[in-house]
Amino acid sequence: MIRFHFTNSFSLKNKRKIKNWLKDTIVNEKKTVGDINYIFCTKEYLKKMNNDYLSKNYETDVIAFDFSKDNKISGDIYISSETVKKNSIIFNNGFANELKRIMVHGILHLLDYNDKSKQEQKIMREKENFYINLSG
Repeated sequence: MIRFHFTNSFSLKNKRKIKNWLKDTIVNEKKTVGDINYIFCTKEYLKKMNNDYLSKNYETDVIAFDFSKDNKISGDIYISSETVKKNSIIFNNGFANELKRIMVHGILHLLDYNDKSKQEQKIMREKENFYINLSG
């Protein structure tokens, strides 16, 4: 089950459509959907989590905590809606598209895709683009 939680003033439109798209992404990767929580929060909150849990003292747009077992994908995905908005302007991507990119990016991390090396980043971006195009 995919759930959305909001700790700031952000709200998400078309929740059912987004849930179905994310479920389809997981199924397309030959996995099953477990318990996935999206938590939308402030940039300060996410920066603190980045520091506390990953020892990285900088702002980020998404952090995924993976609780998957076998083929059942589960985890908590924290997203700074403020940082997504800022990045949508920087990359001239539009907020809705940047939000989709970050949401599927979190799912891809739960699916064991990484983005540490240039090659991993290339694969991650290709997967993001593929699934964003399927989102409608």
